Amino acid sequence: MTQTGDSGTDVFHGLALDHIEFHVADVDAALPALVDGLGLAPYARSTAVAAHDTRSVAVGGGDIRLVLTETTVQDHPAGFYAEAHGDGVAGIGLGVADTRAAFATAVSRGARPVAAPTDHDGIVTASVAGFGDVLHTFVERPADADPRALPGLALLDDSPHPGPGNGEPELYAVDHLAVCVEAGQLDPTVEFYETVLGFTVMFEEHIEVGTQAMNSKVVCSPSREVVLTLLEPDLTGEPGQIDQFIKNHGGAGVQHIALTTADIVATVGSMRQRGVEFLRTPGAYYDTLAERLELSRHSIAELRGLDLLVDEDHNGQLFQIFCRSTHPRKTFFFEVIERAGANTFGSANIKSLYAAVEQERLRQRDAV
Repeated sequence: MTQTGDSGTDVFHGLALDHIEFHVADVDAALPALVDGLGLAPYARSTAVAAHDTRSVAVGGGDIRLVLTETTVQDHPAGFYAEAHGDGVAGIGLGVADTRAAFATAVSRGARPVAAPTDHDGIVTASVAGFGDVLHTFVERPADADPRALPGLALLDDSPHPGPGNGEPELYAVDHLAVCVEAGQLDPTVEFYETVLGFTVMFEEHIEVGTQAMNSKVVCSPSREVVLTLLEPDLTGEPGQIDQFIKNHGGAGVQHIALTTADIVATVGSMRQRGVEFLRTPGAYYDTLAERLELSRHSIAELRGLDLLVDEDHNGQLFQIFCRSTHPRKTFFFEVIERAGANTFGSANIKSLYAAVEQERLRQRDAV
C-alpha cells in the first residue's frame, strides 16, 4: 500500500525493522562475537568515501541486519557514543514506504528531528531522536533495491542474500529489543511510541524478585514487526539490574536483543560448541516444570541440559535463554528465543529471566 503523510493515518502502517546500528570502539574486536559466536555472516562493508569518517561492517542472517560502525576521525557521533556508553545500539532503522512523510509526521507529533530526509541514489533516509542517545532512522528503498542496501555500505559479492532459498540460518530474525529507561520514564517513553509512531501496548507487567521490583511494558508497531520491551526500576524496591544498567550505560539504552530461531535446542547446542556462554537456570525450575505445562516440543531433559526456559500463552509456547554478557560494562547481551505459537511474553518467563540476570549480576559483584 502506498503510504501518505497528509494526516499521518497510514504513514506508519507498514513500519518494519530495517536494521540495527551499533557504535563501537573497534569493529574488528566486536565482530567475532557476532560471526563466530552467533553465526551471522558479513554482507557489506563501508565504501571508500564513507571510510573517510567511519568504518562499518554489516552482518546478518535471514532478516537480521546488524551494522557495526566505528569512527576514524575525532568529534564524530560514533566516537561520542562509544566513549559515553561503550559499544552498544545507537540506531534503530525503521523501514517505511515514504521517508519524507514519516519524518514530517513524526516531527509534527513531537519527535525531535536529527537528520532531514536525504536521497542517497534512491535510498531516502531521515532520523529522529528516540530514547537516550538512540536514534530512529527511517529508510525508504525503491521496490527493486536490495533490502540490505544502506548509504555508505557496499554489498559483498559473495555474501548470502537474506530470505528463503538461501539456506536456513540458525538465527533468522529479531524478535524484540529490550530497553532500560530511568525510573519514572516508562510511561513517557510509551506515550512517545504511541503518539509519534502509532505503537500500541501489547503486554505489561510488574515484577518482584526478592527485594527488587521493576515495571515492564511491551509496545509494538502497527505491523507488529517492531517490538520493544521497555523496562524501568521500581524505586520502592532495592536497586537491581535495571538500576545498574542505567548507571553503567550512562542513561537509557538497549539492554538486549532477542534473536529468533526455529529450533532453540539445536541452535543453543551449536552456539555452546562455538564457545558462547549462557546464563544458568536453577535446577529446581525443571523439577516442577511438568506440573506447570505440557511441552509441545523438546523435552524437559533437553531444556535442563541447556538451561532453557519455557512458558506459554493461549496461542502456544515460547522457549528462551540469555547469552552471558561479554560487554566490558555488562550492559548489553543477546537472547535466543523460539516461538512455538506464543506471541506474547509469559509472566513466569519474565520473572525467571529477570532472576537469571540478577543472579549473574551478583556473581560478578562477588567476583570483584
